Amino acid sequence: MHATTVGVDLAKNRFELAICEGAGRPLRRERLSRQRFARFFGNVPASLIVMEACGSAHHWARTLQAQGHEVQLLPAQYVRAYVRRNKTDAADAAALLEAARSPELCCVPVKTVEQQQLQQLHRVRELLKRTRTGRINLLRGILREFGITVPVGLARGRSAVREALQCADNGLPDLLRPMIAETLQEISALTERIARIEATLVALTRTDPVVQRLLALPGVGLLGASALRAAIGDIQRFPSGRHFASWLGLTATERSSGERRRLGRISKRGDIYLRTLLVHGARSALCAAAKAQREGRALDRLRRWALATEQRRGRNKATVALANKLARIIWATWRYQRPFNGDWSADHATA
Repeated sequence: MHATTVGVDLAKNRFELAICEGAGRPLRRERLSRQRFARFFGNVPASLIVMEACGSAHHWARTLQAQGHEVQLLPAQYVRAYVRRNKTDAADAAALLEAARSPELCCVPVKTVEQQQLQQLHRVRELLKRTRTGRINLLRGILREFGITVPVGLARGRSAVREALQCADNGLPDLLRPMIAETLQEISALTERIARIEATLVALTRTDPVVQRLLALPGVGLLGASALRAAIGDIQRFPSGRHFASWLGLTATERSSGERRRLGRISKRGDIYLRTLLVHGARSALCAAAKAQREGRALDRLRRWALATEQRRGRNKATVALANKLARIIWATWRYQRPFNGDWSADHATA
């Protein structure tokens, strides 16, 4: 156990520190600039440094670990409960000291540079995708005002907008045509940038055995596999597939009391982006299974279960249920380093 524990409230330019010895109250406080903060911990003995898992936290954690300190990153939403009275930087730093003493709080693993590199590529791609969607919806709304309907979908939408620009007698004002053409060029440029990012993701994960193993799962593509790799890092920190699915927000909420147990809809806690990728992947896998069944192709146990769930509970609930099961399969495939088997059952483990 470290003799000194330091709670650090991170910020852009000013960092608030609360320093205590052992398990006592804060004995000293510091308010440091960014430059002084970078030098401060190089002149103190090895300490336990507690920070919220927020912006720049992983960078500072790697820097402080290189100086010989132990770093704990705590979930920001749980540290908030330890803030007393008014919220200030000093109160936040002191709350980190209190939260660090709780055995119930699980620390957030410090991400490597490679993990953050993958994660930032995903964030840039998502921003570009939202921008592109906004541009095409803008054109769709403009043309609708003049009686021109643009179909749903990026490819069909861009083709319909080009046809509207080429038609001279469709009622579209000449004053708007250059602006629409420029916006169409922006959409093409955004599409090219998204394609370059996806090519970069392919190059970065081509030799990653975890990503390549996850790509064999139904409903898991390049985006899902690489995003999971970047966000999780070490799958061993999840003791079971249910814990992993719960971390993704794919397990039921519970409002139980006494002998009555009430389970509700999924919690939707955790990373929204990862959960969205898994749900969309499950929907795609469900549609592919239905198509294979119509064509008379053989289905494995997982796909038969998904289709039976769809008939019993409906398309949307079956999609979420399949996403939950896929999360557990991802955990097992990753943790035990085994290839995907759609017909796997408990009998395989004892065989």
